[in-house]
Amino acid sequence: MKHLGYLGYTSGLSLTCMLFFLVSVIYKKFQLGCAIGRNETAMESEAPVGLQLHNQGLNSSCEAQMFTVDSQMSYTVPIMAFAFVCHPEVLPIYTELCRPSKRRMQAVANVSIGAMFCMYGLTATFGYLTFYSNVEAEMLHMYSQKDPLILCVRLAVLLAVTLTVPVVLFPIRRALQQLLFPGKAFSWPRHVAIALILLVLVNVLVICVPTIQDIFGVIGSTSAPSLIFILPSIFYLRIVPSEVEPFLSWPKIQALCFGVLGVLFMAVSLGFMFANWATGQSRLSGH
Repeated sequence: MKHLGYLGYTSGLSLTCMLFFLVSVIYKKFQLGCAIGRNETAMESEAPVGLQLHNQGLNSSCEAQMFTVDSQMSYTVPIMAFAFVCHPEVLPIYTELCRPSKRRMQAVANVSIGAMFCMYGLTATFGYLTFYSNVEAEMLHMYSQKDPLILCVRLAVLLAVTLTVPVVLFPIRRALQQLLFPGKAFSWPRHVAIALILLVLVNVLVICVPTIQDIFGVIGSTSAPSLIFILPSIFYLRIVPSEVEPFLSWPKIQALCFGVLGVLFMAVSLGFMFANWATGQSRLSGH
């Protein structure tokens, strides 16, 4: 069997860390019950943020709502789209497959996306059912900062994110080298310099942006529509010659509509987010 290499090991460790995150969120739900419904004034300083919000009178019920219409909706769809953008990793994963083929790659995509959909869905559901409308963008902030289990979960999430950095960095660096230095031979100084510049920019962005939902929202509103809607449509319209498919043929009309949908999605999402930033609504907690 072909050696999976670094990509396989990091993916396995990251999946293990996220499974631990999911199990911990489910466990804390049954341990805390309705966190915002408790009244632990004697230990208010050590209580989770959800309990502190309850003491401040922001919420006094544990009723789940199927749909909530507020300013935070502008982040929901972009973040969901960003969660399933795995296009840059498709080719590296394909090269690691044993006897790679389109059918095998499709099976890998189906299993991985389905598993992540279940994990994300369960984590969001049990997190919401713990803190309800008081749940914040960074859910781990809602739990007690002195809970050993939550500290282990934070460490696991940090490990998962750290291990995925090289996997994401590889296609970005390769694309920049082909774009800025086409046809040039491999150079270690240039290779390391591009990586360092990218890492510095990412760290500066993380330090300057107050919440992670803003980062995910912007990326989900720009890169996700580009990779899912806009670029595939443009590639199809440009690559398929007019002799094979006329411009007014049904497949090309579908591709054009698909691209326009992506542009509209990007414009609407960014518009709502900019409006939230201008009014200060992005700093409010929501779900």
